[in-house]
Amino acid sequence: MVGISDDLSGNLMDVTAKSEADRDALRFAMNLSLAVGLLMFVMKTGAYLLTRSAAILSDAAESVTHVAAVFFAAYSLRLSYRPPDKDHLYGHAKISFFSAGFEGAMIILAALFIIFESIRKWMTGLQLENLGVGTALTAAAMIINGGLGGYLLWLGRHKRSLILEADGKHVLTDCVTSLAVLVGLVLVLLTKWTPFDPICGILTACNIFWSGTGLLKAAFIGLMDTADPIAQAKLTEVLDRETGTRGMSYHSLRHRNLGDAHWVEVHLLFPSDSSLAEAHRTATDIERVIEASLEPRAFVTTHLECALDHDALHPNENTR
Repeated sequence: MVGISDDLSGNLMDVTAKSEADRDALRFAMNLSLAVGLLMFVMKTGAYLLTRSAAILSDAAESVTHVAAVFFAAYSLRLSYRPPDKDHLYGHAKISFFSAGFEGAMIILAALFIIFESIRKWMTGLQLENLGVGTALTAAAMIINGGLGGYLLWLGRHKRSLILEADGKHVLTDCVTSLAVLVGLVLVLLTKWTPFDPICGILTACNIFWSGTGLLKAAFIGLMDTADPIAQAKLTEVLDRETGTRGMSYHSLRHRNLGDAHWVEVHLLFPSDSSLAEAHRTATDIERVIEASLEPRAFVTTHLECALDHDALHPNENTR
């Protein structure tokens, strides 16, 4: 018994240490994103003041939304780690969907502003200056954001953090924006035709708008508890196998994405000659199999029923 207790304690310590290490990595990445976001804002604002370019203005405007979104994402990340309390019995991880939705909304607002300003500058006349310096600053911003965005997206997917993944997509969108702006500036420098500048600004805004709608869609799916088809297929596979080998059945399978975990509920039907202790032990075994099958983690609740009188007590429920 001492050996088993020691093993369980050791496993718990390993899980806790891993969780703390993951949190530290996510916090570092979020702080890095905020610092780089502020640096990008300063660089792009300086480039716009030097050039008066509509395309560079679009890039700077996107950076403003990114900084605001990162502040909210950083708060959301801290809140998501809070344990359940009397007012939030399922924890606080759902804030990740609000964070993704907020970031998506900010991106869309930036896109609309960019389109408006690009058209306004085109109609009122274009006066571009110091394009060489502006092009160099834009290229530097693109390279920095490309590296940061790739890192944030990789870490967010590796650690199963929707907040960080959304931030990574936003940074990569910023990188694509800078690339489009760079193309426009180079075309103006080569051809001396200034309308290339607002045209690239508008095209950039369209790409930003598309990215923002994608984040809003992901947030809506999470907040509305839309069923995850991958999780559904995995749960069905596990339950069919585990109940089938034990001569049991199940029904009323439900699951939802909490942001950093899955919550699973299912009813298990046992033969009439099963004792309560035996049924509880079997249900616990099945719960552990399910928990080990879903990533990043799962909380499973089972409801134990007797197959003998189930149909009489629940005539409207189907079993499988």
